[in-house]
Amino acid sequence: MRSSLAPAIRLMQSVSRDSWYRGFIVVMTFLFYTCYHLSRKPISIIKGQLHRNCSALPNPPNISENDTTWCSWAPFENSDYKELLGSLDTAFLVSYAIGMFFSGIFGERLPLRYYLSGGMIICGLFTCFMGLGYYWNIHALWYYILFQILNGLVQTTGWPSVVTCMGNWFGKGKRGFIMGIWNSHTAVGNILGSLIAGAFVSTAWGLSFIVPGIIIAVFGIFCFFFLVEYPEDVGCTPPQQPEEAKDDLENIPVSNNSTDTIFKSTESNADDSGNSHVEVEHPEAISFFGALRIPGVVEFSLCLLFAKLVSYTFLYWLPLYIANDAHFDAKAAGDLSTLFDVGGIIGGILAGAISDYTGKSAITCTIMLILTAPMLFIYYHFGQAGVSTTIAMLIVCGILVNGPYSLITTAVSADLGTHESLQGNAKALSTVTAIIDGSGSIGAALGPSLAGVLSSRGWDYVFYMLIAADICACLLLARLVYKEIKTLCGGVRKSYTEI
Repeated sequence: MRSSLAPAIRLMQSVSRDSWYRGFIVVMTFLFYTCYHLSRKPISIIKGQLHRNCSALPNPPNISENDTTWCSWAPFENSDYKELLGSLDTAFLVSYAIGMFFSGIFGERLPLRYYLSGGMIICGLFTCFMGLGYYWNIHALWYYILFQILNGLVQTTGWPSVVTCMGNWFGKGKRGFIMGIWNSHTAVGNILGSLIAGAFVSTAWGLSFIVPGIIIAVFGIFCFFFLVEYPEDVGCTPPQQPEEAKDDLENIPVSNNSTDTIFKSTESNADDSGNSHVEVEHPEAISFFGALRIPGVVEFSLCLLFAKLVSYTFLYWLPLYIANDAHFDAKAAGDLSTLFDVGGIIGGILAGAISDYTGKSAITCTIMLILTAPMLFIYYHFGQAGVSTTIAMLIVCGILVNGPYSLITTAVSADLGTHESLQGNAKALSTVTAIIDGSGSIGAALGPSLAGVLSSRGWDYVFYMLIAADICACLLLARLVYKEIKTLCGGVRKSYTEI
């Protein structure tokens, strides 16, 4: 008597071929963008190591007892170290913001597998060069600024690429809750980057860059060998495809030349005898100004500018703030700062779920932004009262700060990408996402730069700046909130009339 199939095998057989491929794409894009954030996090962890309080350490024999900067890394040993560290952040974030507006355009017109894998490998190389400055004993500020600029430009290959890939495979099926879970790659990357960098920061901070650089480069090679841009290229059903067309699509041979499928809007697949099977149509790119005309793009882009200003100021300066204000060492401060990213994961999922339930993205973002302002004030005045208080407040701040940021960059972009003027064009979603995230990146560049200047006068100025930015983000959504409230009131009034 034949034995029955093992339960795990039966489970594998119950999942369709399309579902396996789509699940594979979700996991791959999640890991790829996790690597991007993992590689950009070390700079915030090593700040406390570049300028240290040397008075608590025993002086070497050849160092004067009055020298309190001997253990710092030149040129960050002097009192202007915060401005110099801020210049590193500015170099990365300004180049990232500028590059993002062009990256979405390039990502739509170049072979995605080459574009993404090449970007990851080069990003890993530039990240390693930052760490090699430790081993080569480089103390020139221009060296670190140069590779921050180059890394910022290459980092822009990530977000439009993974969004485009997800759009090609899932089309209009993306919702707030699912995208909130998927977007946790940002926080997961920050957490892993903090932990990896923190493991080496006190002994050899060069490895804090080199290890993440190697990781993203290895995943870039993996991307080159395994990424599939279009479901049609492997005979899977494209998004929104009628179920009865699936049998025809399974007869499509796998394309051996991905470049042809990128640059041609329509492609005919033929067998050896020259008989045409199915004509596969790939969407064409939307123009930059055409994407700007989509209702809501400008408002959410400007809102994200201020929301990302707050988020990235925490990303780049929180470890140093914890080290200075709560007197933790660099490793402990880096580990504590990961709690902000843990809250960010919860906030992204929560914001997406609320937006799904209510259908009101602008109202969801505004409520969380309104709650953020008093929470920032409370954290600054009471956040370092004790370890348990610090942990709780960091998680709450992460929820409120990163919730709107996550919702706008994922579910809101997906909603705008399904606007009737786009006709479901997934490639248009790449341009829309690049505009929204590029605008947010301007805020991401301004926040840490201003924090570098203001922190030298006192951390209270930094937190007042964050509160002001949060209020601006709320005000920029006022028109969309008003429209959603009118829609909500109209629905209530209609229901009341029917009763």
